[in-house]
Amino acid sequence: MGKKSLSSSSQSWWWRGWRYLHPQHNLRSPQLLTLFIISFVALTWLLSGLESLSVEHQLENVKKNIRSWSIVEEEDDPLNVERRRAVKEAMIHAWTCYEMYAWGRDELQPQTRDGVDSFGGLGATLVDSLDTLYIMGLDEQFQRAREWVAKSLNFNKNYEASVFETTIRVIGGLLSAYDLSDDKVFLEKARDIADRLLPAWNTPSGIPYNIINLRYGDARNPRWTGGKSILADAGSEQLEFIALSQRTNDPKYQQKVEYVIEELHKTFPADGLLPIYIDPHTGITSYSKISFGAMGDSFYEYLLKAWIQGNKTESVTHYREMWETSMKGLKSLIRKTTPSSYAYICEKTGSSLSDKMDELACFAPGMLALGSTGYGPDEAEKFLSLAEEVPWRKYLRSCFARAGSVYPLMYGSFEAPD
Repeated sequence: MGKKSLSSSSQSWWWRGWRYLHPQHNLRSPQLLTLFIISFVALTWLLSGLESLSVEHQLENVKKNIRSWSIVEEEDDPLNVERRRAVKEAMIHAWTCYEMYAWGRDELQPQTRDGVDSFGGLGATLVDSLDTLYIMGLDEQFQRAREWVAKSLNFNKNYEASVFETTIRVIGGLLSAYDLSDDKVFLEKARDIADRLLPAWNTPSGIPYNIINLRYGDARNPRWTGGKSILADAGSEQLEFIALSQRTNDPKYQQKVEYVIEELHKTFPADGLLPIYIDPHTGITSYSKISFGAMGDSFYEYLLKAWIQGNKTESVTHYREMWETSMKGLKSLIRKTTPSSYAYICEKTGSSLSDKMDELACFAPGMLALGSTGYGPDEAEKFLSLAEEVPWRKYLRSCFARAGSVYPLMYGSFEAPD
């Protein structure tokens, strides 16, 4: 769920934009100068009003204006054009195979060309792809997927669903499609599945269970967690449920997920690092490992993104404060290999560090880069430098090449594979 230096695509886009301000260029193209001035004034007006507008008005203004804007693609970098074409062709290839062999199923198994329902038959691939189809302008494919959602997507299933996975993939996918298309069918479906998940929060502490039966509403935690809730699950449902409340004007979804953060905030440790297991009956963390990989990762990511989603206002300051505290803790977990001096993030249990890092922790540099914008110039530069350092070069390549693996990093000697 990042590195970050500007891509050539980003650099060329900004260069073209600033080039339009040059008098020599504008004298040759007065129409472009006029277009640029009008666009700049409109954008300035829109952004200047965001903080004073309600969330609903912000969303409506952004949706209304983004559809009427166009980008001048003059003298686009041929390499960027080729890259966009290749990405779109890859999507068309993958989607066509999904339509042909696994339409409406959760996943396509490419070797056997079979569809499987690994998420309870909720159309996970289809729903999660709606926004991509829309953004890429694949209108016919989007409309076929929309019809399937309207007519065939059924959540009344005797299926024990992961609250977290269903939230980020199904609710997130449906809300993204709604925001882009304004089609109410997506919002109605998002509300349906969210209502089926809500009983998971009916615990003594308000910390949700991680599994729930979509038909009967029976919620529980996996046996292998010893009855405990998982940090990354309980703390990574805020964005979608807050967004749903904003779009439906129904506060119940937001109240459930924000209460979780309020409870964790009350006993938040000085280093901002939480163990991966929480007792849903007491709300107290259990003795277990601390990790920026599996079962811990997205909790820290969502703290930052909930602050951004809340427009960085006073009402969401505690999200930013918790995130900054956690980043101090993250820095205490960073070690380096020798002789290559590659940085990595350790796991921790009690006071003992474990020199291993799984591929899910590779989100951390992107999070650090995104969060750097909330600091002053000096501190922001430090976080950007850290983002570039952790854990790129050879280790990152191995993360993506061997996803699903956990790498033991022998402190002082580890060298990642080429």
